[in-house]
Formats: sequence, C-alpha cells, structure tokens
Amino acid sequence: MKIGFVSLGCPKNQLDTEVMLHEVLQAGYEITPEDIDADVIIVNTCAFIESAKKEAIENILDVAWLKKNRHLKAIIVTGCLAERYGEEIFQELPEVDAVLGVGSIHNIVEAIEAVTTKKKKGSKVKYFSHEDKNTVRLGGDRVLTTPEYTAYLKIAEGCDNRCAYCAIPAIRGNFRSRPMEDLIAEAKQLESLGVKELVVVAQDITRYGLDLYGKYALAELLRKLTDATSISWVRLLYCYPDKITDELIAEMRDNPRILKYIDLPLQHISDHMLTAMNRHGDGAMIREVLSKLRREIPEIVIRTTFIVGFPGETEQDFEELCEFVKAQRFDHAGVFPYSREEDTPAYDFPDQIDEQIKQDRMDLLMRMQMEINEDLNREKIGKTVDVICEDYDPVAEVHFGRSAADAPEIDGKVYFRAEQRIAPGSFVRVKVRRVVDYDLYGNLVTK
Repeated sequence: MKIGFVSLGCPKNQLDTEVMLHEVLQAGYEITPEDIDADVIIVNTCAFIESAKKEAIENILDVAWLKKNRHLKAIIVTGCLAERYGEEIFQELPEVDAVLGVGSIHNIVEAIEAVTTKKKKGSKVKYFSHEDKNTVRLGGDRVLTTPEYTAYLKIAEGCDNRCAYCAIPAIRGNFRSRPMEDLIAEAKQLESLGVKELVVVAQDITRYGLDLYGKYALAELLRKLTDATSISWVRLLYCYPDKITDELIAEMRDNPRILKYIDLPLQHISDHMLTAMNRHGDGAMIREVLSKLRREIPEIVIRTTFIVGFPGETEQDFEELCEFVKAQRFDHAGVFPYSREEDTPAYDFPDQIDEQIKQDRMDLLMRMQMEINEDLNREKIGKTVDVICEDYDPVAEVHFGRSAADAPEIDGKVYFRAEQRIAPGSFVRVKVRRVVDYDLYGNLVTK
C-alpha cells in the first residue's frame, strides 16, 4: 500500500511529519512522492493563523479530488488543524476519514490500518490526547525531509508564554523540554547521517530546561551538543528577549560553531501594544537586549517578526514601531497582519482594526524593511562570506547556497559561479559581486 504525505506549516510541524514517515515505513508501507499514486494521503496541517487554516483546507480539498477521481482510499488529517477543530473537521470536510491531534502522531500506523480495513462504510476514526497532551511522548526516530546536510532539532514542545493573540498553548499544550541526553543522542545520529547544519527549534528555545532542571539551560545544551558532535553550524530559531541570559550570549560569542544568528520574535515595541499582547517585558528591555547582543557579538545577525493591526494599535503605536525598525536595521524581518483567532484572549478585545488598515501597515513596514535589507546587502559587496552549497542550477549555470546569515527556507540565497562542480553540503567561500533584492551573487574563492 502506498502512503502520501503533505506537510504544511513550520519546521516544528515538519519534524512531526518526519516522525510519522519513519513509523509508516517501519510498518512496511511504501511512501510515494506522487499524490496521484497514493492509496492513503496524510495531510499534516498548521492552524496558527487564518492564512494557515485556509492553506490547510485548500490542500485537503485538493487531495479530496483524488479520492473522487482516482484510486485514493482515505484521507488522514493530522497536526494543528486536527487538534484545534477535532471532529468538526468531519462535518465541514466529509471527505476526511481520520483526524489525529498533535499528541497522537504515534498512532499514525493504527489510523492507516483503521481507515483501510474499516468494516462499516462511512465510519470515522479519531485519535486525540486532550487529557494527557502534556505527557505525550516527545521525539522519536524520523526520516529527514530536509537536504541531508541540514536538519532541525526540536528541543521542546508547547508554550507557556500565553501571548494574547496566540493559540499555540491551547493547541500544543504547556512547554515541555526534552531531556539533554535524548537531544545529544539525536544530534549524534543526525551527524552520522551527514548533517552539517543543526537548526535548534521550539516555540521558545530560550525557556529550555526550566521545567526539567529548574533553570534556563539552553547555553548548557549548546555546549554539550558541540562537545558531543563535530557539526559545523548550529543555528538558533525562536528566542524570546526576556530570557536572553548573559550565559547564552557568552556561549554564542565564544563557541565558534554556534552561528552568530538569532531569531528573536519581538512583535512590537510600543509599551501599550506589548502590554495588550501580554508580552513579557517592555520596550526598554527589548532595546537593552538588542544593545547587549550587538555589543557582545558585533557580527550578530538578528531576524525578527512584528504584528501590525493588533486590537487598539494607534497611529502613534505604529509610528513608534516604524521608527524602531528604521533605527535598529534588522538583518531580516517578517511582518504579519494581526489574525483574530478564536479561543485567544485578543479575540474579544475591543477596538479591532480594519483589515485594510492592517494590510496597509504591513505593506509600509515591509517596504521599509526591504530597503534596509538592500542597504545591508550592498555593504557586503566586495566581501567574502562563508556559504553552505545547496545545489547547482544548470539553466543559470550557477551554484547556490546560504551564508551563515541565512536560515533555511526563510532568508536569502547566495548564488555563485565556480569552475568545477561543488557537492551539496560543502562549505565554500564566496566573494560578493552584486546583490538582487534579498540575494547575493558572487564567485567562488579558491585561495
């Protein structure tokens, strides 16, 4: 029997897909990359904001066409949409045969067997761990869906920050760290598979260890990961400014294999907005953290995200945010219009912002950030950067990859010419000759 997968959403969700892929293969099923050949398709969904929910539903409906017009036998929906809406999915999307919540991914083989051997036509299958979501098994063997030289390492599940706009705690439960020994063993296994870039992820990696060890232990974990492996690049995604400790800054500064790159979602700078969003800390704290990071690690690359159009955001709040972005000159920034999500405190807040105003504010801030990115990239012309080669484009006759300043999927690329073919996963040096939007172009440095 052939099983197809559609994986949507963030890297954390992608890791869940990789665990399910392993369990399906271990059960003897064949994985097919072609949806049209599948007997069962598993759609692992995101449901963080409205656009993610729409994308999930569109993908399910696309797969449903195969059920009507080809030989597809069953559709299984997993992930955040399944966890958030449960059996309601059966009512709104009757083509779906099974739903599995985020704490039930290890039931995937059981679900496949149920939907393909069901005795009563039209019966539905569901697996949820609502009651014990905070104690479900984390981690597990997986099949890498990233290029063999790059992998994500999810060090925790859930979130305790309780931001007013966010449904993640309701979907994924409380913050639970994975034990260091499990993470070190997984990193060693990934290294044995050829991984050269390890991307550390969780909803908030800076909280790591507080629940298990009674302290923030991310810096200690990073030391142990680099002591136990020879993985060249370790990248940090999703840190929170109120938990950036001096120990973590020192580890980033002094450990040559921890990339001088940090993803620090700030969401806003106005104290009025930070309080309304239930963010931890105020604008002064954010500015001090940024100053300390840049003072201690002058070459640090900072990525961030902002939410515009949150309920009650005034023109003054937005102008303060714009001035902050101009002054800080972030290396990378994403901007999102506030998405009104049920079962979050902000859903019922007064002074909801008009959708067009949200869009206008997002467009303005993104234009501003693009200009900043172009300026920062132009400063790299004539300089040499370290690059991990990803592949070769035979049409354009150039190699491409990412610098240490660029995370997989979300940041820019480095395109470069070389006299010989460079193997994917190789580290090279590239001299930058020109820039186009977010991308760099240059030549391989051979000496």
